[in-house]
This record gives sequence, C-alpha cells and structure tokens, in this order.
Amino acid sequence: MNSWKTIEDVHVAGRRVLTRLDINVPIENGKVSDDTRIRMSGDTVSDITRRGGIPVIMSHMGRPNGRPETNTSLGQLVPVLEHVFGMPVNFCPETVGPIAEAKTKECRNGELCLIENLRFNPGETNNDAGFAAKLARLGEVYCNDAFSASHRAHASIVGVAELLPAFAGRQLERELHALEAALGSPHRPVIAIVGGSKISTKLAVLENLVTKVDKLVVGGAMANTFLLAKGFKIGRSLVERKMIPAATSVMKAADKRGCHLILPEDIVVSRELKVDADATTVAADACPDDMIILDAGANSTRRIVDAIAGCRTLIWNGPVGAFEMRPFDMATNAIAGAAATLTEAGSLTSVAGGGDTAFALGRSGTTDAFTFVSTAGGAFLEWMEGRNLPGLEALAG
Repeated sequence: MNSWKTIEDVHVAGRRVLTRLDINVPIENGKVSDDTRIRMSGDTVSDITRRGGIPVIMSHMGRPNGRPETNTSLGQLVPVLEHVFGMPVNFCPETVGPIAEAKTKECRNGELCLIENLRFNPGETNNDAGFAAKLARLGEVYCNDAFSASHRAHASIVGVAELLPAFAGRQLERELHALEAALGSPHRPVIAIVGGSKISTKLAVLENLVTKVDKLVVGGAMANTFLLAKGFKIGRSLVERKMIPAATSVMKAADKRGCHLILPEDIVVSRELKVDADATTVAADACPDDMIILDAGANSTRRIVDAIAGCRTLIWNGPVGAFEMRPFDMATNAIAGAAATLTEAGSLTSVAGGGDTAFALGRSGTTDAFTFVSTAGGAFLEWMEGRNLPGLEALAG
C-alpha cells in the first residue's frame, strides 16, 4: 500500500496535471445540495496550484450510459467549484478531442480546467485504450484523488495512470493511510461493525473480516437473517431467507477463527416504520408476529459500546438500525457517540465508510471526532472484502 507516489515525488511546475476527482455530488432543483466531495478535494487542487501545476479536472456524474445529457453535465458545478477552490474554472463542454486539448492548453497557473462528464463517452467505463490515450493528451502528469471510484477499472482510473507519470492526491493519500491503520497493520484488538439491510451485499465483507478482526458486530436488518438462522422469531422483519446458510457459515467461521461475533440480544420493534412510531423493546428471540425489528435494544447497545471500549481499532460500515427515523436511531447514535469519545481520548482509531454510515455519523454530530470517515461506498466495501482495487494497483505501477 506504500508503493504509490505523492505530489512530492512528481514534478508538476508548469505542467498540466490531469486530476481525477469524484465530484459526483447530489443536485436538487439545479443546485448542489451537498458539496462534501468537492471540499474534500480542496487540498489536492490547492497543492497542485501552489506548486505551479495547472489542474485539469475530470470526473463522472450519474449514469448517462455513454450519452450526453443536460442533467448530468459537469458544467452546472462551475460556480460551486469556483467558490470552494477559490480560483477561476474554465469549463470545456467536450471530454476529449481537439477542442478539449486546446482548452486545457489555454489554462494558466492560478486557474483550473474542467472537462465534461467522463461517462458521456462509453470508452470511460470500458477502459478503452483509445479513449484513455485521448484523455492522456490533456495533461502531462496524472493525479488520482478519487478513492471512491478506484474500484472501477475505468479509463480515467486505470488507463490514464498507465500512460502518464502518476501520483495519489491528498484525499486518496489520507484514505490509504487510514485503511492501512485500520486493517493493514492495526493496533489490536480490532472490532468491526457491519450493518445495513442485506447480508447478500456484504457476505464477502463478513467472510473476510472474521479472519482479520477480533470482534465482529452484525447489525441492521441484515442481523435478522442471523437471528432467523439461530431459530429466533423475527415477525414481519426484512430478511433474506435464501441467505440463512450463508449466515450459518459466517457464525461457524467466526467460532472457528476465535472471532467474537456480536448479534443483538434485545431488539426494538414496532408495527410500522415511521417517525416517532410506537416502539417497544423485547428479547432478540421474542419478536411478535405482527412486529418489525427496527433497531438494537439498550442491552445490545451497551454490549457493543463495552466491546468497542475494550478495543484499539474500530472499522464501521452500515448503521445498526433504521437511523433515518426516530426512535430507531438510538443505537447508532449511542455507538457513534461512544466511539467518538474514545477516539478523542486517544484510545481508539476509528475508521468508518460508506454513504449511509457517513450520513448517520453526520446526523449524530460525530464525524469530526472519528479518525477518518470515508464517503466511498463500493470502494470501501471492496477494501473490506480484501480485494485489490484496480485504481490503486495502477498507481503502484
């Protein structure tokens, strides 16, 4: 993981730096509703500029399937980019070709160039060699600062990195250091929390983690499949019955590996999922037939908090309840608060990732207290699965 270069290793002064960001931000009523991903790239853009380089920004937005469309044009981001980065943005309505090449060469130090949505061209997602070569002509050096897209073998992630001197941007550098601290060479004991709705989307994560961590918490609706596998009643709760053998296999693997698997021992149930719905707490094996499991109970929450307190490293992906609605956010908020306190006290390294997880921590007001919070979804999950990410392999050469 330490084989990639940083900006200190590459000469950028007077050169166009083709910079892959992930500024795939949400837009509502024509305005950016969350500029987090743009702000996270600020250090990279300013560092390139401060060293005399000229950033040529490329990114994707949405899923236009290889065809131009107005609602995913990066042109609508220009005002936000100028505000966040504090410099003029020259937008090119083309992604590659003579017009794009001329536009990027017009940029001077103190300015940046933004090319149109990469996914307007089918060559991006196909990692087409010809498209990658055309992109490479827009710069003289390549910077990848898009960890959240680095699990994709796309032209702007892999193809260009093989054609130009390449280095990791500041945000990607932070991500890699945080991941190495969490699972590469962590301080032990290590605890992982894996939540969310479906075990089928995170089975590979669970299978990898039971071999790597000392304690593994399974929460959210995916825990229902484990409870059902243990013969517990789960009422009308969301469950993946076809995944019961997989849940059983994970439990056996954890036992064999000496990984302490923590499942809910009490649960918060309700007849409906809505804000301030009537809820009650029952034992994990006693969900009424007409009820839905929507959160971990107080005893389960205390058990998880105590488990974290006995560890040195925490990896977290997925909330442990229906955190979007009161009162089913209680467990997630309590666990986040406890982890934040331990992190601030210097006794815990806490790394969290995934869109829902980042959103939940933001709602609980604990984001800044964590050691690192990644907005990456698929890339973070694939890293938790122990898979090699194409973008990082390309940087390593």
